[in-house]
Amino acid sequence: MSLTVLGTASPHPSPGRPCSGYLLRGGGAEVWVDAGTGTFAELQRHTDPRRLTAIWISHVHADHSADLLAAVYAFAFGGLTPPAPIPVYAPGDLPQRIANFLGRPDPRFLSGILDFRPLYDGHSVRHWNLRLSARAVSHGGEAYGLRAECQGRVLGYSGDSGPCEALGALARGADVFLCEADVDRHREGEQEVHLTPEQAGEAAKGAGQLVVTHVGPTLSLQAAAERAAGAFGGPTELAREGATKII
Repeated sequence: MSLTVLGTASPHPSPGRPCSGYLLRGGGAEVWVDAGTGTFAELQRHTDPRRLTAIWISHVHADHSADLLAAVYAFAFGGLTPPAPIPVYAPGDLPQRIANFLGRPDPRFLSGILDFRPLYDGHSVRHWNLRLSARAVSHGGEAYGLRAECQGRVLGYSGDSGPCEALGALARGADVFLCEADVDRHREGEQEVHLTPEQAGEAAKGAGQLVVTHVGPTLSLQAAAERAAGAFGGPTELAREGATKII
């Protein structure tokens, strides 16, 4: 199993740094995990999008889903039509959001290229020898973390989340836990819908390695990694655009 980083930025892309997106490969499957702004172009550096086995979207915020619009144009009008509709595992309202943006009342016009399948807590699906399982996380709305398993290797992914028990379950026994560390600190009394680096490190305990991603503008990348490592107490690295990690 391997994970290629397409983008890590929050909440908007910057030069050379698209928003959240990853290409997960394993067991014969290729899955685009999160489609943040700018990631469809980066996806094409590493694979032909027509080869995708599935698309998996953690939540509907633009920095995790907006480049599905680019994919729709490519698949429908840009000569990249897939041989069969690509399964898209996502929160249930995403198809209607895309249809609304394109000025269409009914998302069924997308059915020739994308096969939307709603996520839910505990959702699990297998593509070839790659299993994808979802856990609901705490992000102020419908949002999911991912646990990917292939031939005994495990990747956990937080998606976007504040502190919650599901993060520990996603990380427990994982070889790698890919976790957001978006905010420097929380304001008193505010709902915690993202993690500080220290919270990311705590959430990762039980995993073999922590990979820090989705670092927001109030933090430097290096500071986020160092703070997360201090709380985690194990091997920690930053997710870097273009890098591929073997799990």
